[in-house]
Amino acid sequence: MKSNILFVIGMLLAGSAHAYIGPGAGLGAIATLIAVVLGLILILVGFVWFPLKRYLKNKRQGGSASGESEND
Repeated sequence: MKSNILFVIGMLLAGSAHAYIGPGAGLGAIATLIAVVLGLILILVGFVWFPLKRYLKNKRQGGSASGESEND
């Protein structure tokens, strides 16, 4: 518990590092950010759009997706 408190105090009292981030690290960070955003968009498309599209298609056709009648 004491080490946790010392860690928090150390983090709060730390000054700025004035460190240089090169262009390679910056471009890597930008590419990672773009990949994460595109991944989230594709997840939304996969989990929302495709089932919604299938539902609307089945609703327009008036039948079930498996081709079985409701009386079976």
